[in-house]
Amino acid sequence: MFATPSRPAPTPDRPTTNSWLFPPATQEAQFDEKWSFVAKKQKQCAATATRCGDCWDHVALDPEHRLVVSVVVGKRTEDNARQLVYEFRERTDGRFINLMTSDEYSAYAAAIGELYDETGPGGSSGGVPEWLVYATVHKTRENNRVVKVDARLVFGTLAGLAAALVCAVLGMVNTVFVERSNGTDRHRNGRKARKTYRFSKDWAVHEAMTYFTLYSANFCWAVRTLREKMGPQRYRQRTPAMAAGLADHVWRLEEWLLFPSNNRYKLPIYQPN
Repeated sequence: MFATPSRPAPTPDRPTTNSWLFPPATQEAQFDEKWSFVAKKQKQCAATATRCGDCWDHVALDPEHRLVVSVVVGKRTEDNARQLVYEFRERTDGRFINLMTSDEYSAYAAAIGELYDETGPGGSSGGVPEWLVYATVHKTRENNRVVKVDARLVFGTLAGLAAALVCAVLGMVNTVFVERSNGTDRHRNGRKARKTYRFSKDWAVHEAMTYFTLYSANFCWAVRTLREKMGPQRYRQRTPAMAAGLADHVWRLEEWLLFPSNNRYKLPIYQPN
């Protein structure tokens, strides 16, 4: 038998991690959850089952650059909401964020309060930093339709919120970008489509495909609203990673898959002190 040589696999233009441009230029964050299910509907699962039934994508999105900063897949629990906020904080180096928003899921407020807490003298809690502004979206529904949307301030001051909204993408408290991202992902990942037989049968595969579709989209799929005008009817297409300063071109999927991993941002499960 003879071994047949194959051509070397192509490598990225910048294969080392020394030039990795993390953290992203994120100034605003939106948190939300997207429902799907694995194997069977929740009411058909045993009470003790943890890897079938309802499965939620907890998503932290940078609305300015449409960048998915972090995803946590699992049950809709306070622990998973805390893990999401923890990963977001670590991937943005815990620095100043102009505005954080979400729906009224109370787990986010608890997680932000815990993870952004400033330790005072003697190890006592100093509360969240003065710069932190976190507000929620309150939706009023009639006949299952949203008829009114109000903003509710959780952390920060009204003056701080007003200043944050001056630089916010839409100039208002909202979660429309992360909700649009959720809808786009349902089209891209057939396992998430509603009323379909294409639902996942295995929890681990479902989780892996979730990370694959959401994170690869950051680098490999150009977003029309992020394109830059270069001249009359001429545009430079940009991905979320390009807009956030993490890439200088639209990556091929093969390039993204072969890029060396950076273990700095492969985060462990958060353990409260």
